[in-house]
Amino acid sequence: MYSFIVFLPLIGFLVAGLLGRRIGDRPSEAVTTGLLFVSAILSWIAFVQVGFGQTPVNTPVLGTWMNSGALRVEWALRIDTLTVVMLVVVTTVSSLVHLYSIGYMAEDPHRPRFFAYLSLFTFAMLMLVTADNLVQMFFGWEGVGLASYLLIGFWYEKPSANAAAIKAFVVNRVGDFGFALGIFLVFFLTGSVALDTIFAAAPGLAGKTIHLFGVDWDAMTITCLLLFMGAMGKSAQFLLHTWLPDAMEGPTPVSALIHAATMVTAGVFMVARLSPLFEQAPAALSVVTIFGATTAFFAATVGLVQNDIKRVIAYSTCSQLGYMFVAMGVGGYSLGIFHLFTHAFFKALLFLGAGSVIHAMHHEQDMRKMGGLHKHIPATFWLMTAGTFALTGLPLTSGFFSKDAIIEAAFVSQRPGALYAFFMVAIAAGLTSFYSWRLVFMTFFGPERWAAEDAHGHDAHAGDASGHDDHALEPHESPAVMLVPLYVLAAGALFAGLVFRNAFIGDGAEAFWKKALFQRADNHLLHDMHNVPEFIAHLATWMMLAGFAAAAWFYIFSPLTPRRLAERNPQLYQFLLNKWYFDELYDLIFVRPAFWLGRLFWKGGDGRVIDGIGPDGIAARVIETAGRAAKLQTGYLYHYAFAMLMGVAAMMTWYLLGGVR
Repeated sequence: MYSFIVFLPLIGFLVAGLLGRRIGDRPSEAVTTGLLFVSAILSWIAFVQVGFGQTPVNTPVLGTWMNSGALRVEWALRIDTLTVVMLVVVTTVSSLVHLYSIGYMAEDPHRPRFFAYLSLFTFAMLMLVTADNLVQMFFGWEGVGLASYLLIGFWYEKPSANAAAIKAFVVNRVGDFGFALGIFLVFFLTGSVALDTIFAAAPGLAGKTIHLFGVDWDAMTITCLLLFMGAMGKSAQFLLHTWLPDAMEGPTPVSALIHAATMVTAGVFMVARLSPLFEQAPAALSVVTIFGATTAFFAATVGLVQNDIKRVIAYSTCSQLGYMFVAMGVGGYSLGIFHLFTHAFFKALLFLGAGSVIHAMHHEQDMRKMGGLHKHIPATFWLMTAGTFALTGLPLTSGFFSKDAIIEAAFVSQRPGALYAFFMVAIAAGLTSFYSWRLVFMTFFGPERWAAEDAHGHDAHAGDASGHDDHALEPHESPAVMLVPLYVLAAGALFAGLVFRNAFIGDGAEAFWKKALFQRADNHLLHDMHNVPEFIAHLATWMMLAGFAAAAWFYIFSPLTPRRLAERNPQLYQFLLNKWYFDELYDLIFVRPAFWLGRLFWKGGDGRVIDGIGPDGIAARVIETAGRAAKLQTGYLYHYAFAMLMGVAAMMTWYLLGGVR
């Protein structure tokens, strides 16, 4: 069964990718979507059997990949509770994204290629989460990087899409370099890349040092920091986050898949999977906590002023990933995975809902050109509102259970950096509520700004010269094939937290996880969370209400207030609007020097030195001399006879004048 779950998407990729032009668009869509739904159903069966049943943890070996000295790598599927949770997340969201894409991409001429890439993306992520060794995990890790590059740049005719794809690929290479070094160190310390061997050796690595650059470093701290560097790139954490907002250049279903189930969750999963290593490196966990908290706050501040509906949700993803890493950093691995699980439902719902809005608005993404849409697309409005409820943490929704638990865990944790994290994630909760409801109010309420002018600058309802009404810009509800996935995701966004809370982080967590996540014996985080002060227990709810009230005042009751605030604080507004100027800073520090260095080697080194001495120097002179010499070879006998006569005359002259002594 597990092999079917993993390899059915690969079969879909091969069918649509190799045969798509022959079999056509509809068969390609049907094959890839159908196989994903089968994989999703099998994943839910595995989830129930492994998580709630007595199915033992098993690792079916598919074959040997490589043997080189002490390095032995096998293709094997590690099946435990953590795996089946990720299988459910990946296959459920991916199958719904496939179904949604049938409607969203209906007019695209390259649908087989698009569905092939979606299935490839899913297969790579499934290989990652089922990996039984670090090399196989790295294979899936790089696979999702490749698939994200292909999908972000799917509309390759757009320069902005190509630039965004390259940016995502390059930034992730930075993180992947650290991840690769971390794998090398793990092999150096344990002599293996197999997870069971590594986990068994982990307790004995505590206190070991590595001599590097003349200093003895704690081996586990350095190893885990390098591994976390890989997670920072994939999961878009602070400093390596810049690729994620630009990934919006891809089709909206791609954004939903990246942000909810595949690419960005890979880093969170990796830290949870390697919890036996991270528990031996408390200093590294403090770094994870601080970076996660900083990311949660940073992304929330930027989301306050973004006007592109997809970018607002993208920065929301970045912020929520920060919450997950805070949970990991304080030792609450099950809390982080629980938030990953619930987040997948409401974030996919919000992205696909945004796609429905864009579809209704004829590909318009600027919220300043929307408004009043709740009357025209009521189903999309209520579905996105359900996602907003979950994201902001309305009591009894999924986000309420998972996000509030992380805030409480940060409060009770004694780990260095936890207090900073508590304040950051608490503030981010209020900011999240504000920008989320800002999106709803600007998109679905207020004046119908989209109706003011049509594409030609005329009144959209004025009619043409013949008296025919022009309703070309009239918003319209999405077809059922796009709305059905939203209803399913809305159910998960509203009720998944309530249904599964006890299994993930409650009294039944120990029986559910079955040691798939490791915690030190002195880690009493889940127990201490039950004793937080009542004010802390309700803090996230109060912050949610404050954010909602502020957004309602700004965008419903006093819509001129945001403009006045921006005019009074232009520097702060531009600072947030330009995303803390990270793109400009990186352009100054890395991009421009890299281009300068490249031009130096190109023009100066390659052009002037190498070409100047070689092809344009010696070689050119040889060719020039040979060309001139070749002109002497005319093929006429009298020319050669004349040359011989001249030679004889020269020799005679030399002989007569000075050759004889």
